[in-house]
Amino acid sequence: MLNVSKIKSLEDLMKIKEKAVKDLQLRDTNTRGKITVAMGTCGIAAGAKDTLKAIVDALNDLNITDISVVQSGCMGLCEVEPTVEVRLLDREPIVYGHVTPENARRIVKLHIVENQIVSDLLVRKGEI
Repeated sequence: MLNVSKIKSLEDLMKIKEKAVKDLQLRDTNTRGKITVAMGTCGIAAGAKDTLKAIVDALNDLNITDISVVQSGCMGLCEVEPTVEVRLLDREPIVYGHVTPENARRIVKLHIVENQIVSDLLVRKGEI
C-alpha cells in the first residue's frame, strides 16, 4: 500500500511512478503463457501453497522463463481444489484440478514442455 505521507515532492511521486511502470513491465515481458493458481481459502486449505511452490520450482529447474505464475482468488471449483489454470498463447485455457505438488510438476513437464494436456487432471477447457 502506498504511504502518501512519504510523498514530499514531485520527484518522490515520479520515483513511485517509475517503480510501478517497471513492476508492470516485469509482469508482461515476452511470456508465452501464464499459470494461475487459485488461492482462495478452499484452495489454500487443500494445499495450493505447496502446489504454487512446486510449479515455480519446476519452472526454475527446467530454466523456463517465458511462463508467468500468478495467484488468483477462488475459481469456484472448490470440489477439485487445488486448481490451476494454464494459458498458453494461441491455445484455449485449461483448468486442472486436484493439483498436488507431484501433479504440478507433471503439468509443467507435459503441458508446458511437451504441449500435452494432462487428461487425468483436466477439469475444464476454455474460459471460466
